[in-house]
Amino acid sequence: MEIRRFMDSDAENVSHLIRQTLRTVNIKDYSKEYIENQVSQITPEFLIWRGKFTHFYLACDGEKIVGCGAIGPYWEKEDESSLFTIFVHPAYQGRGIGRKIIETLESDEYFIRARRVEIPASITACEFYRKMGYGFKGGARVVDDEGLIRMEKFKEPENLK
Repeated sequence: MEIRRFMDSDAENVSHLIRQTLRTVNIKDYSKEYIENQVSQITPEFLIWRGKFTHFYLACDGEKIVGCGAIGPYWEKEDESSLFTIFVHPAYQGRGIGRKIIETLESDEYFIRARRVEIPASITACEFYRKMGYGFKGGARVVDDEGLIRMEKFKEPENLK
């Protein structure tokens, strides 16, 4: 398993990966209408745009892209960051790939400099993020208007760079 940075030429394959994951995994927690709305937004152009302001990583099994995740500034703040677009292909889930993606994101400069990191998490992914040390923002598991649950991790002052 190799982790590498996203390139614009990966956008079509990553879009397909995310769409497939939404339709086969996230459908357990969301309506078909919600999923199809999300799918319609995950275009190659959207991913290229996201890649312009985040550090976007891919997990690859040989030439096949099997996972992705990005980290970027939270509303342009220096001491806060956000994780975005974290997905693992359904056939590869449960193999530690999501953990490896999170570890990669947590080694990135946007994580290292942050005091707080937020994740706009799907209902489907909440338990995974809890295992990775993230808690519910404000201590409450609340689904927002986007159908997401805001999760966060605070770093101890001695762990800040």
